[in-house]
Amino acid sequence: MAKLRLRWSAPGPERARARGAPVAPALILVLAVPVAAWWLVGDQSTVPASMDPDYAFRPWSIGPVAARAAGIGSLAAGGAAAAVLIGLTLRRRLDVRWWAVLVPLLAAGAIAGAGWRVLTAGVIGANIGAGLVVFGAGPIVLGLLIWALASSVYLSRWGGTGTPRASPKTK
Repeated sequence: MAKLRLRWSAPGPERARARGAPVAPALILVLAVPVAAWWLVGDQSTVPASMDPDYAFRPWSIGPVAARAAGIGSLAAGGAAAAVLIGLTLRRRLDVRWWAVLVPLLAAGAIAGAGWRVLTAGVIGANIGAGLVVFGAGPIVLGLLIWALASSVYLSRWGGTGTPRASPKTK
């Protein structure tokens, strides 16, 4: 306990650096999850490109080598970032309540990455899956993003204690 008090009694710049430690790995993890999901789902086209398929959205022209590199790189970066965040949580440098912000963002990213593969699938005729993604997964992703935003505002403003962090009242 003495170490914990000593660490947080550090001067301003060191304390600010310690509080900002989880930001970079959290950002890396949130950005890596959609790419990893996109790569893991793979191409969902039902017809070869030679048959001139129809697309809800035309996929980006990314070669298989670049797609593999992006997928493996995002899995590695996401795994490393998750390990760092878990370590920071166990060492109590990341409040466990911030996972209520991270988990919905990760779920929304995974749904978006997988949904993008469905939206860009080459088909003959109508892409029914694209409609299901837009009308089914779209509101879920929106709800998850609203949840993450509300949680982050709550934790930033009130610190999760139920009372706002404000200067004491003076009379």
